[in-house]
Amino acid sequence: MRPEVARRWIGRWDAQQQAHLPDREERFTALIDAVEECAGRPDPLIIDLGCGPGSLAVRLLGRVPGATVVAIDRDPVLLELGRAAWAGRMGGGTAAGLRFADLDLEVPGWSAALGLGRPADAAVSTTALHWLAPGALGPLYAEVAGLLRPGGLLLNGDHLAEDQAAAPVLARLGWALIEREERRRAPGGRGETWDGWWAAVTAEPDLAGPVAERARRAPPAAHHGSPSGLLATHVNALRAAGFGEVGTLWQRGASRLLCAVR
Repeated sequence: MRPEVARRWIGRWDAQQQAHLPDREERFTALIDAVEECAGRPDPLIIDLGCGPGSLAVRLLGRVPGATVVAIDRDPVLLELGRAAWAGRMGGGTAAGLRFADLDLEVPGWSAALGLGRPADAAVSTTALHWLAPGALGPLYAEVAGLLRPGGLLLNGDHLAEDQAAAPVLARLGWALIEREERRRAPGGRGETWDGWWAAVTAEPDLAGPVAERARRAPPAAHHGSPSGLLATHVNALRAAGFGEVGTLWQRGASRLLCAVR
């Protein structure tokens, strides 16, 4: 795929994400600040879980050019866009840079294919892990814990809401703050939607092969209303996986940066 075509589609991806996540860049910045603060070395090894087209990965490399980022996703369309757009940032072997891996995080044992060579300093994710089935989060976090060095971080930027049954006012306010910020930043309404972007990109001729492969693979489970969107589900799974400290580093309503220390 031509790099300029891939970058155009990723530009549209980032724009539609930003329209629905008004503090997206601020959350990215907080996540990368935490990685830099705790990496302890200029060449950290970072795992990006559910990387999409590499939006977080390239921002990490922009701030920490000596890093190695192993970016994992199961969507062939998003992986093709990332590989084509960021070919100049790709690393290999022991070289720093970006490496994409086509793996399903819901299939236990996915980490064996990574060939990391040393423990990772951080595992990161943004707006991805709420797509996983609730029963997959525990095994995922346990596998991540096995990849991280002692003191390594798991940083998850996502919409993680309070349980409405336990804290109905906090749950409502969590979403209300995001919606109010959306209206302030886009008083004329949102731009391109998630569904609109996917309808457009799947008609791109350069992506015919990955689009066909995406249709062949089983689609992800519905995530709206899933327990995987609840803060408590992630906190409990992280503690069960052996992480020590678990807490929110940054937050605006239900949008937060959850941090767990190995």
